[in-house]
Amino acid sequence: MEQKRELRCLIAAGGTVGHVAPSLAVAEALERRGVHVTFAGSPDRIEAQLVPEAGYELDTFRIAGLPRRPSPALARALLLAGRAPRACARIITARRPDVVLGGGGYVAGPMVYAASRRRVPAALMEADAHLGLANRLALPFAQRVFLSFPIDGRDGPKYRVTGRPIPARSRPVGRAEARELFGLPDTGRVLLVFGGSLGARILNELVLDVFGAAGPAVLHLCGTRDYDELRPRITRPDYRLVAFTEEFGAALGASDLVLARAGGSVWELAAAGKPAVLVPGLFATGDHQTKNARFFELAGGAVVIPESEVGRAPELIRSLLDDPRRLAQMSDAMLRLARPAAADEIAEELIALAA
Repeated sequence: MEQKRELRCLIAAGGTVGHVAPSLAVAEALERRGVHVTFAGSPDRIEAQLVPEAGYELDTFRIAGLPRRPSPALARALLLAGRAPRACARIITARRPDVVLGGGGYVAGPMVYAASRRRVPAALMEADAHLGLANRLALPFAQRVFLSFPIDGRDGPKYRVTGRPIPARSRPVGRAEARELFGLPDTGRVLLVFGGSLGARILNELVLDVFGAAGPAVLHLCGTRDYDELRPRITRPDYRLVAFTEEFGAALGASDLVLARAGGSVWELAAAGKPAVLVPGLFATGDHQTKNARFFELAGGAVVIPESEVGRAPELIRSLLDDPRRLAQMSDAMLRLARPAAADEIAEELIALAA
């Protein structure tokens, strides 16, 4: 009897951890179902590090985001965008996927377009409460769109609201183990602060200014950009400054409250049941971070502070850390919103598309 060929999925995702991490979660779910997964992305962005570290093959091609104003950078981006579909077509020819997933970032659009031209079923994944430009451009070429949040006007048969997939390394670790890993006190409250792989300068400066000398224990994931500048300012042993960690689940497990931006990682907070003070970034396209944050605030799991009022955050943090009843209520609200099966739902849909 002829042996059945294993299904193959090609995932194009990159640019930020927020695009790569959920794509890796879907890859893990697909592998558990016997699907062979490879990735495509840029050779010089975060995917070039994270994808091989996770054990997946990565095919690369060059593309850049489109600046909103005329400039030499815009001309270069347009040139790369024109070349990208042919590069993607070559990758598809070599890999022969049965289904393609655009996991986010500018690498996703041309790959989904190239798949459509070759009649390979394709899907898109959106991590935020606003459909990004790359995904909007690729929409006509996708058979399915997986949304982390409900989005007005995006509720036809093409769309599935799944929540954001959570990779295994972001699943919460037990408190004692997590605190030992980061050298944090066994007892007492711990505040976790983070702002993405690069960090959020406004949060970095605020937390060090207010809690650098005294206050609750702090686990501060400051990002790679500001680490060298911030490190000499640490003056107490229970203030742990880390540029970046692969053990994000342990960081969540060690903490009682989180101060953060409101990118797609808010779903990891929800899965861990972590109360949050969210400061949406003003830079976010379509103000999507505010939309993300309000979704969790409305349910009672987070408090949103606009960036212009970030000076209110320290007093709010102190009051929450001193109010165990409210922290418990916020934790319960986050857990009610969590979608821990998101990666499995998307994997099943992709397999159905491939078939």
